Amino acid sequence: MLAWRILGTVGPMTLISRVVVAAAIAAAALVVAPPVAAHQPVGLGPAESSPAKGPLLVDGTISFALFADIKRGDRRGFRFRLEEGDRMAVQLLILDRPPSNEIRNARLPRVTITDPQGRKTRMIINERTEFYEPYGGTDYLYLSRVESDAIPGEYRVNVSARSKRVVETVISVGYREVPGEVRYP
Repeated sequence: MLAWRILGTVGPMTLISRVVVAAAIAAAALVVAPPVAAHQPVGLGPAESSPAKGPLLVDGTISFALFADIKRGDRRGFRFRLEEGDRMAVQLLILDRPPSNEIRNARLPRVTITDPQGRKTRMIINERTEFYEPYGGTDYLYLSRVESDAIPGEYRVNVSARSKRVVETVISVGYREVPGEVRYP
């Protein structure tokens, strides 16, 4: 190891000295290491029943994961902002465990994105791609992904549940792994 060779030039080191130096190097690496890449979690509960009542993700390029446990009749909503030159990236996922992963596509949550000009995009469930999230140790299934050049302004997202059973749903927004701001009405 390079550190031992460098430190070895100072003179002989005892085992305790080497342990202390190794611990100091490890602690320094933790302090200067970049943050772990993971979407910032945001809960969507019954109070966030529409985009106007839901949170605003101030910068929609920053990665957020919005979690909602929903069943038929439940609605959730949130908003995010994008600027000229940004990319709009939204993914719909569910937990890869029963009962969520047993529900047929026609009964999974419907997600509709309304852009700043009022155009609606419904996320079409067209995949069930496995995804293991190592930081939480959780298995998910990607159901749909939407990406396009952004229209500057505020996007509104509506989530409607269609199953009698609770579906553990995640809507992922953004792609930059940096701290972001969430505002509540």
